[in-house]
Amino acid sequence: MKPKCKLQTAKSAATFFAFIMLSFAFAAMPAFGAEDVRDVVKKLQARYEQTRDLSADFKQTTKIEGFATPILSSGRMYIKKPGRLRWDYADPNVEEIYVNQNDVKMYVPEHKQVLIGKLTQMAASQAPLQLLQGAAKLEEQYTLDLGRAGDRGEGGLPLLSLLPKPDGNEAVRTVVRIVLEVQPKTYFIKRVSIHEVSGNVSTFEFANLKPNSGLKPDLFEFVVPPGVEVVKAPSLSPP
Repeated sequence: MKPKCKLQTAKSAATFFAFIMLSFAFAAMPAFGAEDVRDVVKKLQARYEQTRDLSADFKQTTKIEGFATPILSSGRMYIKKPGRLRWDYADPNVEEIYVNQNDVKMYVPEHKQVLIGKLTQMAASQAPLQLLQGAAKLEEQYTLDLGRAGDRGEGGLPLLSLLPKPDGNEAVRTVVRIVLEVQPKTYFIKRVSIHEVSGNVSTFEFANLKPNSGLKPDLFEFVVPPGVEVVKAPSLSPP
């Protein structure tokens, strides 16, 4: 039986994982470049080194190449080191995504179906997912675009623009650029935009962040409800 769950969900979730990758792997990135950019990187590193868990509201805007109207969605996400994620869409449709290292479950109550599979096999944009797993370091596959060091966010801090290195692996090549905006007081990530080779751009804005609140492990566990079909998710290849 073909799964009813929307494959677009997997792609949308994939771009979000860039945020997680940056959140939990940023400490590996060296501080270099213009002085103000170096200062932001240093403070961002320090913030996430101290973060054991994190929850936040999110708004997602996905611009699909060739379509005039972007896709808007929102919900709340939860992260717990190491490698645990719960990503809940509340609007326009209820969807739940659970990640434990490389295992992922995607549940759409409306369809009474849960897709299970491997994270790196379910996403059309795999680069962020590999970095989430710690299989690669940021400095090994990305560099700061210092040519854009003058670009600043609403709070006045410089935007951090990451470029995949030319000799990066095949998965990294699906991403053209990752742009980060950092909150000026807390140095948590305020906004992250993922620009893909396909022309698609997904932007996530975060609010009501709560770090180190002691999120319980059972928050990240999914128990299949009665009457819900379990389906092995298809593998998606990078474009």
